[in-house]
Amino acid sequence: MALCVNAAAAAVTGLPPLQVGASKRPGSCNGAHGSSQISSFAVCNTDVLHLTATRTPLLRHSNNLRKIVCMQDLAEQIKEMKAAEKRWESQVKEGKVKSLLAKEAGYAIQLPNYTFLDVRPSSERRKAYVKDSIWIPMYEVDKSLDPGTLFKKLSNFTMGGWWSGLPLMKYNERFMPDVVAKIPKSYNLVVGCQKGLRSLAACEQLYKAGYRNLFWLNGGFDAAQEGDLEREGSQPLNFAGIGGVSEFLGWTDVQRAEAAKQGFGYRAVLFARLVGLLLAVDLFFLGAQQLTHYFQELRH
Repeated sequence: MALCVNAAAAAVTGLPPLQVGASKRPGSCNGAHGSSQISSFAVCNTDVLHLTATRTPLLRHSNNLRKIVCMQDLAEQIKEMKAAEKRWESQVKEGKVKSLLAKEAGYAIQLPNYTFLDVRPSSERRKAYVKDSIWIPMYEVDKSLDPGTLFKKLSNFTMGGWWSGLPLMKYNERFMPDVVAKIPKSYNLVVGCQKGLRSLAACEQLYKAGYRNLFWLNGGFDAAQEGDLEREGSQPLNFAGIGGVSEFLGWTDVQRAEAAKQGFGYRAVLFARLVGLLLAVDLFFLGAQQLTHYFQELRH
């Protein structure tokens, strides 16, 4: 199978790539949920192409055609992702949504009839969240175990999830019904996520549903400093979006900034982790070599 991953959009926004429109072409990259929804991968399914078979010119030609189709779909997804971002950002320019910095949002939610809506997935929410905020995730970790989803999870891990810690996501179909049920449309609603893009996408849906007093947390929690917002949880708000090996080694922007503040002690901890990881890898390969020699001796 061939994988089509919208790496460009993920790198720019920190989000899983956008899926736009359902593709009708056999073997093309699938888009499942429409222009406002985000998925972790666009998987280009080449169905029953057996690469272990003898590579005839016809088979190679068929494989090349599928790759071309995948690249075309990927280009379309990137194009529509950029268009969606412009559409979401236009809400602020047109005054439909008002932009707030983290410190301003912290002051605002202390006022009557102001509510903070956290639209992040549980993987970020459980690390840190704004005190007394309402949590309704727009995208949630995909916990399905069907073969297709398991394949996507494996793809997500091998294509960068191991480094970033970003799990496979799916759109929460209960997002808007739950918002309407819990939050009156007359409220002043401050909407936030980790990096700021998902909350802009949420504002678009909220405005269409009749919410008119919308405020967007500009830059998300990544742009928040400690003390800007009253928080709960074990970590600072701007640390909630990191994970995987990059977090363990301290190779993220927020950890570098924290190291600059705290100095040698913080850097020493991160360096010790790196040394420990290298030693663990060495021991793993040494153990694998010893096992290989052992089984070879048994065979002889």
